[in-house]
Amino acid sequence: MIWCVEDDPAIRDIEIYALESAGYTALGLETGTDLLERVEQQRPDLILLDVMLPGTDGVELLKQLRAQPRFRDIPVIMATAKGSEHDKIHCLDLGADDYLVKPFGMMEMISRVKAVLRRCQPKKPDTILKMGSLELDTAARCVYAEGNRVNLTLKEYELLRHLLSHPNIAYSRDDLYALVWGSTYIGETRTVDMHIRTLRQKLGSCGSLICTVRGVGYILEEKHES
Repeated sequence: MIWCVEDDPAIRDIEIYALESAGYTALGLETGTDLLERVEQQRPDLILLDVMLPGTDGVELLKQLRAQPRFRDIPVIMATAKGSEHDKIHCLDLGADDYLVKPFGMMEMISRVKAVLRRCQPKKPDTILKMGSLELDTAARCVYAEGNRVNLTLKEYELLRHLLSHPNIAYSRDDLYALVWGSTYIGETRTVDMHIRTLRQKLGSCGSLICTVRGVGYILEEKHES
């Protein structure tokens, strides 16, 4: 949902028509009061905010939105007839995501909207951990070596997941033991050695990525030809 806050009904209607023609859902609002009342009830995906509004102007509205944590990350594109560099920098410094100078074309507006929405989309966490031909999918809890799925026990999986999450970092047996089995687990750190050995066997050629650090423990690192 994109909100167009514009007091000129003709401009507002054109903006809404252009956005809806581009496949977006759009809502027109006439004043800053309308915006502040509506945003308490519903969160837009982006606000196209005119600077020159009756009553509370767009710059003040932007300040109010950015001052409140729950509204701070709503993308805002400012629209105004003021095109000086000072005005642009002022709005951008206050937290605007982009700036349109009137008169602007609808194709330009749509392009700016698309660009801001792309930038402001929350990044999805990467669920694939990879080194060489070894892959671990944290979402599906699957491991592949040389393209072949490898069946691991829970502890083997957790050992590999931690090492792949922190490549090129050496961990002592005590550290790995605490991370995978927990500090309250009663056992011996040679348990780590046993699980590393079976893990290497199951991973085949990818098992060589798990290297022993003499006097320390283990590290996952990719060997490069010299």
